[in-house]
Parts: sequence; structure tokens; C-alpha cells
Amino acid sequence: MLSLSSVQSGTGEIIPFAFRPPAFLPIVTPLLFTSLLPHREAKHMFIWQFLFYAYTAGFTIANGNATAKAEDIPLPQKQLLLCTGTVFYAASVGTFPTFAMKRYGLNSPTVKTFYRRILPIPLVAGLSAFNVMIPRGVEFENGIEVMDKNGNVIGVSQKAGMKAVRETALSRAALFGTAILIPDSLLYFIKRTHYLVRNPQALPGMRMILTFLVLGMMLPVSFSIFPQLGKINRDDLETEILSSTEETELFYNRGF
Repeated sequence: MLSLSSVQSGTGEIIPFAFRPPAFLPIVTPLLFTSLLPHREAKHMFIWQFLFYAYTAGFTIANGNATAKAEDIPLPQKQLLLCTGTVFYAASVGTFPTFAMKRYGLNSPTVKTFYRRILPIPLVAGLSAFNVMIPRGVEFENGIEVMDKNGNVIGVSQKAGMKAVRETALSRAALFGTAILIPDSLLYFIKRTHYLVRNPQALPGMRMILTFLVLGMMLPVSFSIFPQLGKINRDDLETEILSSTEETELFYNRGF
């Protein structure tokens, strides 16, 4: 399994160490945790948000379906531009609540609770899904290979590419949304305990530990919500593929 996680299933190339699935948890946990801290300045938060979305975008591309690239190079220029723009956009939107609080002096407890505890859950989940859809847009623009049950390539399908990217985006949104929701919900009750009342400085460390544990538990769930070898009905494919096979179900590599 370690060997399989080190090789790009579509091209057979070795995946860079930092973007292999085993490296995802130890790298993404501190980035997610730090990107959501209440930074004094919005620019500091932007930097951490940028690093978080840049890493997850790189992981998405490295582990996506690479069977139908626009050009015969590792990363097409169009995909690189889209990826860069997506990361800047996601980091900017993720930083905006903090910028608004600092710019307009929104310091009431209700506003702070909303911006720091409630809004980040749907915001990070939505931006994480967006951060999958755009960098992997080449897959539903050019299509990905679909195979029969024996592994024979039948054709290239845009519809299969859209399904693969959509499923991966949903799983990524569920992963990061849950990774924020559960620790915050648990800490809401834990911080009322006698120990944390007397030792409030222990709260960040406990939040970090809970984030790591929840991500660790949710990561295999996220990767397996939809099967790695996805299925698509023959009737859902393009006409030219329908005429090439009599199989009722075809298969594709979904990617991570």
C-alpha cells in the first residue's frame, strides 16, 4: 500500500514525498490549525491561509486523474494559472472575515463568535471544494479514461471526469468542515471544566490535539466516501463511448 500511495496511478510517475497520502495529515494539520488562529493582522492570516490552500491544491493535482492532460508536460500552463488564481482567491476570501473585524472594529462577543467559530466551518468546507474543482478542471474539460471490468480502456469521457472531480470535492469539503466543527463543539464544553478555567493557556494546545485526532479519524473516511475506482453507468456516458462497448458499467480512477 505504501508503494501504491507513492506512484501516480495514471502516469506511473513517483509522487513528490510531501504530496503523498501518508504525508497529508502531518503537513495539513498545523497549516489548518494556524490558518484559523485569531491573528493580530489580516496579512498574517492571509499568509497561513495561502500556505494551507496552496498545499491542498498541490496535493489535489498530484493525486488527481492524469490520463488526459491538455499538453504533454507535467503541469499544463492553463492548469497552473487556474491553480494559482484559485489559491489566491481562497486565501483572500478566507481572510476577509478577519480583515472586516479589524477594519471596522467589530469587537462585540456575538460578532467574534460568529466570525471565529461559526463562519469558518462552511467557509473552509466550501473553499476546500472549490480548491478541488478548479485545479482539476482539466479532467472534466478534456475528459478522463474509462475502462471495462477487465481494465481495457474504452474511451475518454468528460462526464466521468466531472463525476470524479465532484466526488473528490465533496469528500474534501466533508473532511475539513468536520475537522473544524467537531473540535470546536468539544472545546465549547471542555473549556468550561475546572482545569481549563484555571489554565486557559492550555486551550490552543488542546485544540491542536483535537484537530489532529479528528483529521486522523476523518481522513480515511474522506478518502473512502467514494471508491477510488469509481463506477459510472453506460447510459450516463457520451454517445461515442456507448457505441464502443456493451458493458453496463464502466470504471475510472477518481483520485484523492
